[in-house]
Amino acid sequence: MKKAFILGIALMTILLMSQCSKNEKSAKYQILVSPKGLVHSFWVTVKAGADSAGKEFGADVIWKGPTQETDIASQISIIEDYINKGVDAIVIAACDAQGLIPVLKKAADKKIPVITIDSGIDADFPLSFIATDNIAAAEKAADKLAELIHFKGKVACIPFVPGAATSNMREQGFVNKIKSYPEIELLPIRYSQSEVAVAMAVTEDILTAHPDVKGIFAANEAGTIGVIQALKTKNKIDQVKIVGFDAASNEVEALKAGEIDALIVQDPFKMGYEGVKAAIAALHGKTVEKRIDTGVYVVTRDNLAKPEIVRLLK
Repeated sequence: MKKAFILGIALMTILLMSQCSKNEKSAKYQILVSPKGLVHSFWVTVKAGADSAGKEFGADVIWKGPTQETDIASQISIIEDYINKGVDAIVIAACDAQGLIPVLKKAADKKIPVITIDSGIDADFPLSFIATDNIAAAEKAADKLAELIHFKGKVACIPFVPGAATSNMREQGFVNKIKSYPEIELLPIRYSQSEVAVAMAVTEDILTAHPDVKGIFAANEAGTIGVIQALKTKNKIDQVKIVGFDAASNEVEALKAGEIDALIVQDPFKMGYEGVKAAIAALHGKTVEKRIDTGVYVVTRDNLAKPEIVRLLK
């Protein structure tokens, strides 16, 4: 009788623990991470960082964004949908600094923590903005390009999407810094729309109108690849210096091959990781830092083998 009683208590304990485990599993936080786009390898690395934090801190990461970085309406619709589904927190790289404000304000008003990464919005209610200092990064690009062309000649700047905070800041940082070099002439700004084909066409236009251009700054992955392809087509790959942005495998291979001269490299893994980490901290009632700078590096063929650069590129 005593053994049966003990066995019964043991079985009840097991059942309670099992039920508790199920409840804990079902109570895992659901965190939407919405990138600006899904095409470029930059976002694949952001996703890897977000997933890593989700596993480490016990949250379910939902990865959903528009296919193209210019599709503001789709990103708004995604956010609206997950607000209605009762998502616990939102981590977002906003396609547009103004256009996403109303729907994200709706989330914040419903006590859903909003964390912005990479590209923020022109509002103060997100709990944190986690990104590269894009103005400082573009200033580094301007300094490097000036050095490469010996501080004299015509240069072009190709940002990506006007209205996107990241694009605006990179344009601002580059333009303001390059103007500090009196013998460098900045050509009219052209945009790639984050598409390789557009960047290629824009570069071909620049080369036709200004065959004596000495350097080009391409402010993201698609722009960089488009510039390279255009210069190859025009047989000018050895005549024009290129400073690109980001570290997609094809960009790194182009750097190794001498087709471009420098890359401004961010830490997208850290953006995704810190974004989810901050969201979980907020859900636990903790204070999160309002601004987290994830760092930036100027990568050239000379420093490719340095440990900190190898970590970024892999």
